[in-house]
Amino acid sequence: MVLLQTILILIIVYYGFKLLLKWLAPKILDYAMKKTEERFGQTFGQQPSNNRDSTFVKKDRPKANPSKKVGEYIDFEEIE
Repeated sequence: MVLLQTILILIIVYYGFKLLLKWLAPKILDYAMKKTEERFGQTFGQQPSNNRDSTFVKKDRPKANPSKKVGEYIDFEEIE
């Protein structure tokens, strides 16, 4: 009888925890996302706006030489 009671209590606790987690998980995730968003806002909000342009380095790409012969053209034919 004690074994049956223990199994029944474990099942009730398991499903109760599962139901509670189903209700609380979205609220916990929303809270965590809001806090993370606030931290990112504080971190990136502290940078002065005139310094943003100087942080990016623009590199000129070397232009491809179209007259340079790259390879040989091979025409494939279908064999029946």
